[in-house]
Amino acid sequence: MTLKTRHWDRLGNGGLTFTELGMGTAPLGNLYRAISDDDAHEVLERAWQAGVRYYDTAPLYGLGLSETRLNRFLRDKPRDDYVLSSKVGRLLHPCAPEDRIGFGKWFEVPARREVYDYSYDGVMRSVEHSLERLGVHRLDILLAHDIDVPNHGSRANVDAKVDQLMAGGYHALERLRNEGVITAFGAGVNEWEVCQQLAERGDYDMFLLAGRYTLLEQEAMNSFLPLAEARGIGIITGGPYNSGILATGPREGAFYNYDPAPQEILDKVGRIQAVCESHGVRLVDAAFQFPLLHPCTVSVIPGGQGLNEMESNIAAAAAEAPAALWSDLKTEGLMREDAPV
Repeated sequence: MTLKTRHWDRLGNGGLTFTELGMGTAPLGNLYRAISDDDAHEVLERAWQAGVRYYDTAPLYGLGLSETRLNRFLRDKPRDDYVLSSKVGRLLHPCAPEDRIGFGKWFEVPARREVYDYSYDGVMRSVEHSLERLGVHRLDILLAHDIDVPNHGSRANVDAKVDQLMAGGYHALERLRNEGVITAFGAGVNEWEVCQQLAERGDYDMFLLAGRYTLLEQEAMNSFLPLAEARGIGIITGGPYNSGILATGPREGAFYNYDPAPQEILDKVGRIQAVCESHGVRLVDAAFQFPLLHPCTVSVIPGGQGLNEMESNIAAAAAEAPAALWSDLKTEGLMREDAPV
């Protein structure tokens, strides 16, 4: 099958061509449960067979495991045939097994502790380690990872990390782009406010925004997305299902923002699902297609830990949603009036 693609070329340097369906590989780092190397490989191969040509990873995912699993998968793929992004801002250090981070989140992973480092040297070291784990000679995109309140605890701490990045790591990213080691750089975060903060302070190409411009949430339209559009900044949509609820529907135990969904979210998703069903559209298909309606979006990257999830994502990428669905959601007050459709 042929997946639709989107070309992005903000700087006139040839840019990058993304498949609308990309692959987020956090689940392949044994997120929430362990899977075997062979099972992870099978999911990656199924994505490739379906036409997926954009893969996103990070040192954090499985404390290096996601990158090393991609190494096996990418080894026989021509380097110019796919787009690859990873992250900077965290260095992983070997430690005693009991001292590792991520218990209860990452399972059967290397014993590593993290050190946040958005400095010039920290970014350069991180890139070198990622290239080694991935077994490739270049990356297409580097994203400063997790400069947000959920990871740093307070707005003041986030501001300090932004300052560190702008004083150091930003110049490393600029140098890598200028030298052609990477084609684009930006940040991968869970908050649109930080994307705006960075975009106002530097010449960023791209942001991976997780869960903040979805069928359920459109606050990023207040000020950030108009700024991105004006600057030609590309948006990669991570977490299009808001941690699961837009894929599973409002069932008991459904996840929203990595936690069990509160009642008000369950209720809202139930109403959205009812409108989707009235048009014969799966909720998950509408959730996948919605971010693609925004002109800044270059790719949507749901994770998939098993073949069933991968098949669902492939189907969602091929689905079509009628214009009447979006207008009904707006009429019901379930979607912003100014959301592009």
